[in-house]
Amino acid sequence: MTRMLILTRHAKSSWGDLSLDDHDRPLNKRGRKSAPAIAAWLRANNWLPDEVLSSTSARTRETWDLMKLRAEKVSFHHTLYHADPEDILHELSGATGRTVLLLGHNPGIGAFANRIVRQAPDHPRFLDYPTCATTVIRFDTTDWAKVRWKSGAVQGFVIPRELLE
Repeated sequence: MTRMLILTRHAKSSWGDLSLDDHDRPLNKRGRKSAPAIAAWLRANNWLPDEVLSSTSARTRETWDLMKLRAEKVSFHHTLYHADPEDILHELSGATGRTVLLLGHNPGIGAFANRIVRQAPDHPRFLDYPTCATTVIRFDTTDWAKVRWKSGAVQGFVIPRELLE
C-alpha cells in the first residue's frame, strides 16, 4: 500500500486592498482561474484527495473552494499558515487519508516539497514553487507518521501557466 500527497501552494492572491491583514487576502482574477485548472489536471490524472489539510488563510480556503473537488475529511490548521517544512511534516503525520491534498504557503511549502522528495522533477519552477504549483508525491508507506525527508517519489508537477496557455 502507498500514500499519495498532493502538495499545492494557494492560487495567486490579490494585493488590491492594502488595509486587509495578510491572512485575509482573497485571490485575484488569475488565481480564480488557476485553482480550477489545477483541479482539472488532478481529475484527468485520477489524483483525487480523500483528505484535505489546509492553512486557515482566506486565499487557501478560496483555492480549495474553487477547485470544486470533494474529500471525506477537510480540515483547516492555523499551524499551516506560513508554516516551515517541519511544521508541515508534523501536520501531515496526523493525516488518515490515503490521498491527502495539503494547501499552504511559500516559502515553507516550496522548501517542504524540495526536502520531502527523493529527486526533484526536472522543471525550472519546482524550486521557487510559484502560486498554485502542485506536486503529486507517492510514499511507500501506509502510515503518514512514518514519512521522512527524501522519501517521496514525484508522480507529477505542474504550474497553472502550463495549463492555461
